[in-house]
Amino acid sequence: MNILDKIIVDKKREVVLKKSIIPVSQLEASVFFGRETISLSQKLKTSSTGIIAEHKRRSPSKSVINHSFTVEEVVKGYENAGACGISVLTDGKYFGGSLDDLLLARASVNIPLLRKEFIVDEYQILEAKAYGADLILLIAAVLTREEIKSLSEFAKQLGLEVLLEVHNQEELEKSIMPSLDMIGVNNRNLKTFEVSLDFSKQLASQIPNDFVKVSESGISSIEAISELRPYGYSGFLIGENFMKTDNAGQAATEFIRQLYAVSFKP
Repeated sequence: MNILDKIIVDKKREVVLKKSIIPVSQLEASVFFGRETISLSQKLKTSSTGIIAEHKRRSPSKSVINHSFTVEEVVKGYENAGACGISVLTDGKYFGGSLDDLLLARASVNIPLLRKEFIVDEYQILEAKAYGADLILLIAAVLTREEIKSLSEFAKQLGLEVLLEVHNQEELEKSIMPSLDMIGVNNRNLKTFEVSLDFSKQLASQIPNDFVKVSESGISSIEAISELRPYGYSGFLIGENFMKTDNAGQAATEFIRQLYAVSFKP
């Protein structure tokens, strides 16, 4: 059993437990449940940089990345840096995150928030809405086409956008449907943790232009983004590159400043 399979087994068990403790009616009574969401896809379409910055304490491949920041410090730093949106990891066991991180992020900033989670059940989408997310992540590697369809349509009913993550041609082909807003190509193979920008390059031409293209993971330089832009990518999800520094917000500010300078070089 690879790490992804283990995570999904644990996640399904976790959802069953959560459902037994917090009823749907309690989630729907949240102060954020009725708020109007902010569109990340629209922001990415008009942005000159396209950065989605991530709050991430640790990962199965890197163990601890950074535990010294508060959520508020990180997300405010990202917003001030000019990020288009923020990805907040909410998985506890493998990534050290929580729904409280999402809640604190929502209370701190006014830009789109992605609940980055291994979503296997509609209940998690209700949680995302209740805790202030604007969009959710669906991972094609762990869902059937029918599950992607039902989960993405459910999210859209709640006013949430959907970022669908793929790793290969097969996942992409089974996933394309109108209820998605963005298609992200993860440059990290979740089974082997190998990282290569070639994943994004190879799949770019297969993603219909109806969807905003996002490249995820392994992006640590301005050059990487410059390489990917000609392939039609307008969103770039960056986490470790900022979080591993002494000041994530400052690192994001400097990165976006350099990217902006390159984008508008005469």
